[in-house]
Amino acid sequence: MNTSAATTARTMWALFEPIHAVAYFAPEAEAAYEEVGLRGFWRGYFAGRAAPLGPVGPEPVVAAFFTFAPAMVARALPDVWSLTTPGRALELRRTGAAAALTRLLAGHEREVERAAEALVPRAAGLEGSGRVLAAANGALDFPDKPVERLWHATTLLREHRGDGHVAALVAAGIDGCEALVLRSAVDVPRTELQPHRGWTDQEWEAAARRLTDRGLLTPDGTATQDGYELLRAAESATDRAAERPWRPLGPDEVATLVRLLTPLATACAAALRFPNPIGVPNPAG
Repeated sequence: MNTSAATTARTMWALFEPIHAVAYFAPEAEAAYEEVGLRGFWRGYFAGRAAPLGPVGPEPVVAAFFTFAPAMVARALPDVWSLTTPGRALELRRTGAAAALTRLLAGHEREVERAAEALVPRAAGLEGSGRVLAAANGALDFPDKPVERLWHATTLLREHRGDGHVAALVAAGIDGCEALVLRSAVDVPRTELQPHRGWTDQEWEAAARRLTDRGLLTPDGTATQDGYELLRAAESATDRAAERPWRPLGPDEVATLVRLLTPLATACAAALRFPNPIGVPNPAG
């Protein structure tokens, strides 16, 4: 296996993202938040993912999460902090994810230990300049239990990559809604993006007009060649921005990680649907 660090970064994302994402999609995760009255998916989502930032209001979360409509975020924040604290939300996030992974990865306990041992060095001490969510999560201690260590490592790597992806889109002059509209014209259905990010039809169509004016969409909503190229360039920039943790790995180490993570990612994919709002492909192919 002879691959660039950027290629490795994309390969690893497709494998660690399903492990991280159980904290959003598995029933154990939602049940954990409901213990403190965070009923409904989105209250738990915003409380858990924003908790490393502290008891913030909607504005920093809109900026950091990027593709969510401000009105949607404002329906959850800061009200969730009247029901729980960021510290408690972090505990619930960790225990909910661990419960889901324990169920999904039953029979893979040794692989979980080995994968955690391999990923923690990649995730520990990630360079956080310009990466708000990665840095905030990086300030948290690694848990002791292997399944929790594995989930925390995937979370750090995921937010590190996500911060870089936001930077790539901002550099391309694309805002949060425009990113979704353009993506829906390429490979992820609008039904998987718009309702799960809270944009109104009027906001969606306004974003489409802005993209059309830039020559990135045709009037009927099809991506132009320039639109495809912009997304391709943003994805390539994201891979390059995410490559640092993987640079020290040789081909054999990369191959070992792929062998370790593939069955775990495939098992976790049972908690997801495909296509999905986060755009991760099915590791089972």
